[in-house]
Amino acid sequence: MTNFRKSILALALACTSLHAETIDYKIELGKAPMTAKFVSDEMSIWGGSLTKGEDGKYHLFYSRWPKNLGWSWVTDSEIAHAVADSPYGPFKFQDVALPRRGKEFWDGWCTHNPTIHKFNGKYYLYYMGNTGDGVVTGTPGKEKLNFVHRNNQRIGVAVADSPNGPWKRFDKPLIDVDPDKTGDDSLVTSNPSITQRPDGGFLMVYKGVGQEDPLPSGGPVVHCIAASDSPTGPFVKHDEPTFLVPGERFPAEDPYIWYADGKYRAIVKRIETPDTGGRFFSLVHYDSEDGYEWTKGKHFEVSGLKINWENGETQEVAHLERPQVYIEDGVPITLLCASDTRDENNVRHSFNVQIPLKITKETNED
Repeated sequence: MTNFRKSILALALACTSLHAETIDYKIELGKAPMTAKFVSDEMSIWGGSLTKGEDGKYHLFYSRWPKNLGWSWVTDSEIAHAVADSPYGPFKFQDVALPRRGKEFWDGWCTHNPTIHKFNGKYYLYYMGNTGDGVVTGTPGKEKLNFVHRNNQRIGVAVADSPNGPWKRFDKPLIDVDPDKTGDDSLVTSNPSITQRPDGGFLMVYKGVGQEDPLPSGGPVVHCIAASDSPTGPFVKHDEPTFLVPGERFPAEDPYIWYADGKYRAIVKRIETPDTGGRFFSLVHYDSEDGYEWTKGKHFEVSGLKINWENGETQEVAHLERPQVYIEDGVPITLLCASDTRDENNVRHSFNVQIPLKITKETNED
């Protein structure tokens, strides 16, 4: 969207919202049933997203890779599919939705971080894919990123008439990198989140990595915005990133966006570097009237690094991220997150969890 179009949209929103009521969200997490922990002895599991099929079943799409390879998602992740009778499980593996299909394809070696949506009667599975040399770097407990694969990350979509597939994949990415090396997403595009706009079009927020910082890691890491009239594109990129924090090169990750009650809403993983060193992760809430200008929600904090279970236990975890909101009949009822713990050898043991959502709505008159 050009600055001119953006200004016109902002003016229109301002005029229509004059003396209008706005609704703020307070987002809280409930206690997760023990059946809501989806874990495997053989596979590392990450980043689940949920939809309900015409069969009345709940279909979970998630990333997985062999646990004996260590934290090798960047080279060996695949998007798998599990089914349950409840959004809180227990889920049973059914098939691999997007398997490896060959190094010659842009997404032929790795598929990762799915987000599933149903638009106009069809199912759309958005994801990150990559290709590369196939070399697994690092070992369990000693993580080392393969930057060939990491820097080949691109955003794609697969389409099906049913969550059971078959899935149609495309030969080109949905969101490719900016050919201009000064672009915010000139190195990597990844981790898409999408919602349908009130006008019927589609808005996407995604992770972009630029090349201002030294390679191979590059940076900064930001979040870019794109819009389309179709869920399969083409998407037009907006010229300003969002979820920025002054002085930080990697302030946030993993947004999930949706539109409700007159605003765009987002749950985002906030990344902070404390003065003592190291990183701290939390889940926070942003909102936006137009989908382009995002600000902190009135109730910003959502959760720290803990899970409250129905049996009364509170579990401290190393990560609680990849938030995905499951919405049923227009009501957000469940937050899906990827989580893990580390053992005495620093080996990560991961799982997905579905946590009940409690959203309190506060009405304010402008």
